[in-house]
Amino acid sequence: MRDWAATRGAGINPHIQRHLTALPPQEHLRLKALGDTDPGGLLQVCDDLDPDGTEGSELTYLHGVAVSRDTPLPDDLDAIEVPAGRWAIFRTAGPHPQALQDTWAATATEWFPSNPWRLRPGPSMVAILERADDFSTATCELWLPVEPT
Repeated sequence: MRDWAATRGAGINPHIQRHLTALPPQEHLRLKALGDTDPGGLLQVCDDLDPDGTEGSELTYLHGVAVSRDTPLPDDLDAIEVPAGRWAIFRTAGPHPQALQDTWAATATEWFPSNPWRLRPGPSMVAILERADDFSTATCELWLPVEPT
C-alpha cells in the first residue's frame, strides 16, 4: 500500500488507520499463521521512507508478518525482501500508542546521539507482540535498520 506519511510526532496517519480498521479480524489470524521468523508478531512496516522524514512524503506501508524466503505466500499478499543487516531493537510496553511514540522520541533524542550508529536504508518495523483486545495497551518492539557511523 502506498500512502502519505505524517511526521511521527503528529499522531496516527489517517490513511494507515483506515487500512488497518478495514482488515477483518480473521486476516490477522491468517497472517499470524504465516509468520515463521524474526521479528515475531504482527508487523507494521514502513519502507521507502524519505531520509529526512519530510512531512507529507510518500512511503510504503505493509501490515503483515516476517516470513523466511522459502515460505509459500498466497497470491493475494504483497511481499518485500529485506536484506540482511544490523538492527537496533527497542522493546516497549504500556499504553498504546503513547508508549511506542515515547520510544520513537527517545531513540531520536537520546539513543542515536549517544551511540555510534545511524539509520541505514531499509524498512522500519513495529512488531506487535501482545496487545489488549481494545488495543489500549501493547507490548511492541521497534526495529530500526542501523549501521556504524
